Amino acid sequence: MRIISGTHKGRLVRPPKFFKDRPTTDMAKEALFNILHNSFVFEEISILDLFSGSGSISFEFASRGCQNITCVEKNFKYSEFIKKIANEFGFDSHKVIKSDVFSYLKRSLDKFDIIFADPPYDLPDLVEIPDFVFDNDILNRGGLLIVEHPDKINFSRHPNFIDNRNYSRVNFSFFKHSKD
Repeated sequence: MRIISGTHKGRLVRPPKFFKDRPTTDMAKEALFNILHNSFVFEEISILDLFSGSGSISFEFASRGCQNITCVEKNFKYSEFIKKIANEFGFDSHKVIKSDVFSYLKRSLDKFDIIFADPPYDLPDLVEIPDFVFDNDILNRGGLLIVEHPDKINFSRHPNFIDNRNYSRVNFSFFKHSKD
């Protein structure tokens, strides 16, 4: 996988063979960041990357100037890989937390401008992610929650849902505070 844009545009991130995750496709990543580019000044926002996996999304944010990125990944090898690549690329922006995402969301005192969640598509609690984020009040006003999910899941009835975008087998659902 590669970084699409920014200071590290074109740099390859090669996860070790033990990775079994499904990274977000380059096409979907590029489309997502085109949407975000029009709404946020990357150098000024805080990012929470849930189910970070290889760190692909967080590296894309860092390459575009984000200085405050928190990655939450429960797999020790994956979280160590994110730390290693962030260090190799000179990204001082990353804080990597080895934790279960739902446990982290319950106890986090931090707030974020963009929260990106790319859970395993077969995660039983996938549909509960927006509720955990909003019930625990960790998204800043004016911020955006983005959940990547399979097309069999439909979030359109969620009170904070604002949009869905589909890129082949990748779906992004977008959420905001209902009063924004």
